[in-house]
Amino acid sequence: MSKLKRICVFCGSSPGSEPDYLQAARDLGDALLERGIGLVYGGANVGTMGQIASTVLRGGGEVIGVMPEDLVKKEVAYTELQDLRVVQTMHERKSLMNELSDGFISLPGGLGTLEEFFEALAWGQLGLHAKPSGVLNVRNFYGQLLEFLDHAVAELFMQSEHRDMLLVHEEASKLLDLFENYQAPVIDKADWIKKRHRENGSL
Repeated sequence: MSKLKRICVFCGSSPGSEPDYLQAARDLGDALLERGIGLVYGGANVGTMGQIASTVLRGGGEVIGVMPEDLVKKEVAYTELQDLRVVQTMHERKSLMNELSDGFISLPGGLGTLEEFFEALAWGQLGLHAKPSGVLNVRNFYGQLLEFLDHAVAELFMQSEHRDMLLVHEEASKLLDLFENYQAPVIDKADWIKKRHRENGSL
């Protein structure tokens, strides 16, 4: 049995351009079921969101959807969920997802997926939580983004320890293995920033 009770999965309302993306959502759902880990997600019944929720539901697992009221009114909510939590704002949605979850995984997705995932990762950087965060890198979807983060480290806008917080694998079960063994870094971002300023002569 996993030490992780629930994982929040950020994913898209679109199925993507290739069948591999929907298959990755199913694979992650199956991997969660195998370990007895519940799913927390955005609450929709479309795209990769609907796919992973359906997979976990059919397998008898726990699924918690969290959706702002405005989106529920647009009829994209997964009404078959036993636990659909309706909130007022996107900020409330993200806060509740964080509260309910022991880690965060991003499937391929667009702006909303990236925004939600990177806020969770940034909260970890700031020490607001010590939960693992990772991307399921299907078809190397996140390859260029990972290169950008390496560039941010090289340009001294990001600590290498914070870059290493982002767990990456193309297989769902192996990504969850990384989650099981994750330990948050113990570093002081404020001290690192002061050091950079001293080195540049700006303090």
